[in-house]
Amino acid sequence: MSGEFPSGAAIVFGGSGGIGRGVALELARAGSDLAVVYRSKADVAEAVADSIRALGAKASVHRVDVRNRAEVEAGFAEAVAVHGRIHTVVWGAGPVVPQVRIADWGEDMFRQSMEIEAFGFNNAVHTALPHLRAHGGGSFVHLGSAGHDWWPQLDGLSVAPKACNEALVKGIAKEEGVHEIRANSILVGVIDAGQFRVGQEAGTFTPEWEAAVKAMLPLKRWGTPEDIGQATVFLAGRRGNYVTGQTISVAGGFGV
Repeated sequence: MSGEFPSGAAIVFGGSGGIGRGVALELARAGSDLAVVYRSKADVAEAVADSIRALGAKASVHRVDVRNRAEVEAGFAEAVAVHGRIHTVVWGAGPVVPQVRIADWGEDMFRQSMEIEAFGFNNAVHTALPHLRAHGGGSFVHLGSAGHDWWPQLDGLSVAPKACNEALVKGIAKEEGVHEIRANSILVGVIDAGQFRVGQEAGTFTPEWEAAVKAMLPLKRWGTPEDIGQATVFLAGRRGNYVTGQTISVAGGFGV
């Protein structure tokens, strides 16, 4: 261990996703062991774990449906059994959502987004809090949306549930700081991975769309999963140990 993190591991919900993988690898490079949580992509999660081990860190893999509190509790307990302690909970789980206007949201669309993003995060928070309290503290790093600063047309099914979590992050920081538990959020911009690539393949994110979005960015390029990972390392590690209840936008200046 490098001394950047307490003993134990970070648990990454959504660790098999494009951004989650990048976050996990950056944490491993910085000296943390990892528990990688996935729902359906077992082969990808195992590949992520192998990449973590290749960097010299310890890795475990856990299948969890975050909508189910019992499964979250079981997966977290498995991770603790392997690593002894969880020092950071990274929330990166979320569905690939359709790009539609608010008026066209179906009830099931909104329900699914809320159940995975908001109820899922709530399940993770309430599962982890007793453990973090008992081990002298720790941190939550929530991967939110740059749409929190400037509403991105059509992407509301992603932004709205994350906004619920942004409020919860501030509440955790305020109520749990006495236990040395910190909570912060990264506002994620357009990252060349995950949902963005799915949207490219589906034709949702056209060259015209990309040009229009880049025109709004002071940095005329997309971000990488490693960019999100570096911010996570800071918020989870000793260099960020007096930072709580905050948001940092890693979005190339989106919304400025």
